[in-house]
Amino acid sequence: MARYEFITSDIHLGAVPDRTERAFVRFIEHVGATGRSLLLVGDLFDFWFEYRSVVPGRHFRVLAALSELVRADIPVTLLAGNHDAWGGRFLQEEVGLDFRAGPLRMELAGRPALVAHGDGLGRGDLRYRMLKRVIRGRLTIGAFRALHPDLGMRIARRVSRTEARSADDPRVRSRAKFIEDWGRAQLAAEPTLGWVVCGHAHVPSLIEVEPARYYINAGDWLTHFTYVVIDGTGAPALREWPQDEAPAGPQARPG
Repeated sequence: MARYEFITSDIHLGAVPDRTERAFVRFIEHVGATGRSLLLVGDLFDFWFEYRSVVPGRHFRVLAALSELVRADIPVTLLAGNHDAWGGRFLQEEVGLDFRAGPLRMELAGRPALVAHGDGLGRGDLRYRMLKRVIRGRLTIGAFRALHPDLGMRIARRVSRTEARSADDPRVRSRAKFIEDWGRAQLAAEPTLGWVVCGHAHVPSLIEVEPARYYINAGDWLTHFTYVVIDGTGAPALREWPQDEAPAGPQARPG
């Protein structure tokens, strides 16, 4: 039986309905049956923060399913997104995820890949890049850890701006185009790269920039429910997971 490499991004657990989380658990089970690896390109959670002895319990089913993948020798890599950059020991040691800050260099289908969530790329958006450095700094993390977990979670929910915006929204199109252009530039600058993989845009994209060299954005699970599979020949395909309540297999995305 063929084994596939799976890529998905921007699930935003905590900001999506329970049925989406259930569907994502079924997707993980499908990876367990047919996959050889899973790459999560950031924002698996709408918010995640690990206190020293407390972790969020709401998404136990997803964490348990991911742990089962790892126990079945299917490696799971989780790249830090702008919503879940504060992962740590629990995700790594208890769940077994390979939790990384990006950009990340790795191999996909035997070829070099550059993986980045997509926030703060390039030289623009100086204000956001400064904010990113502050909120991920030791002082801020220490101050947040001093809060009671319930209060910390309440604050995080209030400041989250996750929205199911239409792909026709100019802000969504602009963000997706910027990230795609960044990906194309990396491929042009490094002829040995086979893949540039991003998230954050919430717009699925699979572009063969040059023969056998790809820009990939797996989209999201807010409006698109998309993921990418790479088969044993190294050929990628963009697919959509059905959102009905009954267990079902994956379907090819039209076009």
